[in-house]
Amino acid sequence: MSALIQPVALLLIILAGYLFKRAGLFEDHDYRIMQTIIFNLVLPGAIVYSFATNPHDSSMLLISLFGLIVAFIPPVVVFLTSRHRPVQNRAFMMLNGSGFNVGCFCFPVVQAFLGTGAIVPAAMFDIGNCVMVAAGTNVMTQTLLHIKPGMPLTEQYQGNAPTLPYVKPKDKDAKRLARKALARNVFKGFFGSVPFDTYLVMIILTLANVKIPDIIAALVQPLSNANSFCAMLMVGMLMDLPSGKQDVLQLLKVIGWRLPFGIAFATAAWLLLPFGAEIREAAAMCCLAPIAVFSTLFTDKVLGNAKLAGFTLSITAIISLLLMTGAHFLFVALA
Repeated sequence: MSALIQPVALLLIILAGYLFKRAGLFEDHDYRIMQTIIFNLVLPGAIVYSFATNPHDSSMLLISLFGLIVAFIPPVVVFLTSRHRPVQNRAFMMLNGSGFNVGCFCFPVVQAFLGTGAIVPAAMFDIGNCVMVAAGTNVMTQTLLHIKPGMPLTEQYQGNAPTLPYVKPKDKDAKRLARKALARNVFKGFFGSVPFDTYLVMIILTLANVKIPDIIAALVQPLSNANSFCAMLMVGMLMDLPSGKQDVLQLLKVIGWRLPFGIAFATAAWLLLPFGAEIREAAAMCCLAPIAVFSTLFTDKVLGNAKLAGFTLSITAIISLLLMTGAHFLFVALA
């Protein structure tokens, strides 16, 4: 029972953020302040602290590759199987039907169940996962659906077509400019993400066997300690109840995609990864994690509907807590 206290506390923080907003202590758009703080300061600090205080064996980069694969597959499948759906629905499903909330949710949960050592494989999983959730899924969604970056989809298109109108350039100069614009969007999407850049630097240091100085760990420790609280509070601040039947259907579709994918990926992690039981369990539990906090950020930017994404995150967090608890006891019995 004690292992459940911390994840339950995360859900209570979400509830507190929501109740504070309903009481008028937070304004509707105050969550964007928290977004800026989390993605540019708190989460990068938590990543650095994890690498500074836990040994990260380069052989565990296999878990990072696994994390990349399982975060990459769902948006591709969603795109291919939703070709007759309106672009707004496709974008929401691609952004929220994939990716895993590892740094803000899994870290405290796996630590509660497996101890501090489990944060290492979780962090290695998040390296690959972060490639997609911090940039890749957003870039893929905008590119495949022809959504222009920089403004919400509602300001670009109001119809029900499966993608935005797009005319393929024909002359050589137009094609060159289109390729240049795509490359710029991809580069900005990845390297404009501070958490992604932080993970990239940490990978380089790991491969070079460079130890992060203790003083750096001491400096970023307060940021690491604040990570889960700030992220869950932000989710509560942006959360709102579904506004109608359409929002409920969107939520159910996200859950319908995530559940089978998560269970299948968790099974694959347990059966296929060539590591000890505790490491495989930590990776498997990451596959059962809720929607990434990044999804709320990109849903806000692409669709202007962060509230539904926040509510979806909250519901999937409750489901994930139940799944991860059941998976832990199952893996203990199988080990």
